[in-house]
Amino acid sequence: MKAVIAQHGKASVADIERPSLEPGHVRIRTEYSAISPGTEMTVIKNSEEHKSVLGYSAVGIITELGNQVEGLAVGQRVAVYGAPYVRHAEELAVPSNLTAVVPDHVAPEEAAFAGLGAIAIHALRIADLRFGESAVVVGLGILGQIIAQISSAAANQVIAYDLNKVRADSMRKYITHVYDTEAELEKQILAVTGGHGADSVILCAGGPGEPLINSSLKWIRDKGKIVIVGDLAMNFDRGLMFSKEAQVLISRAGGPGRYDKGYELENKDYPIGFVRWTEGRNTAEYIRLLAEQRISVQPLISRVVPFESAAEAYEHYGPGSTIMGTIFKYD
Repeated sequence: MKAVIAQHGKASVADIERPSLEPGHVRIRTEYSAISPGTEMTVIKNSEEHKSVLGYSAVGIITELGNQVEGLAVGQRVAVYGAPYVRHAEELAVPSNLTAVVPDHVAPEEAAFAGLGAIAIHALRIADLRFGESAVVVGLGILGQIIAQISSAAANQVIAYDLNKVRADSMRKYITHVYDTEAELEKQILAVTGGHGADSVILCAGGPGEPLINSSLKWIRDKGKIVIVGDLAMNFDRGLMFSKEAQVLISRAGGPGRYDKGYELENKDYPIGFVRWTEGRNTAEYIRLLAEQRISVQPLISRVVPFESAAEAYEHYGPGSTIMGTIFKYD
């Protein structure tokens, strides 16, 4: 079967081995898969001789059930998340823990972003925002836009910021307070929070961290939180952090279970009484938000690219790019 790989600093479509079906896993015919620009562009840039299969978020139809699978059926549409099981590939074999059933009225194109949705939800759980509290979302690529929408749906006061005016303008469809200059942002943070500062700053940008984290330490309230989601170097001023007894946290992927062989490969779920929100449950929450029309991802889909032409899709990302969401369509 064919998949999208990174090799020698480039992306291409190549033949790979068909995945075996382990107990607790389901086989899926892929309909759409979504690019995660930050992660995948980094993998492509750093790729050498070894082939790396790209992708971790998709939607498709179940064609076969492995042993011990319960609650799923052949023919169901499911959203799936988590490499190496989920990839830009024609066929997938995925632990049932990492699937979420997609209702008929939810567009599969939106469901394809389930991985990014789970990552967004987990970042907000790390921020631990409560009803009415304030969040500044910095970096309005596809992930930052999803985080801002979900946070607003949860009744947080959301302030969004991106130097790219096109991205900032697109966010204004969903929330009121969106800015593309730091001066405007800082003025509004003080107005929205009564001068106290934001409860949390969620950083979805990448690159050198010191200027951005130091600015965030000024934007938060006393004992506020900074959550790093993007690929950001973690350098910052200790004095600024100390003065507010701030917390600088990092959000790891889509939630508890990620990178755990027992949860993923062996499909052993965590008891809900001990781990309320796993990566699988966060994925299902993203689908629920779509189903209840609390968020909308369709307007964020910039391009639908035939799978056979996947390699050229990455050429549209880079500094200054205004491309938001890209999905691959499989025949």
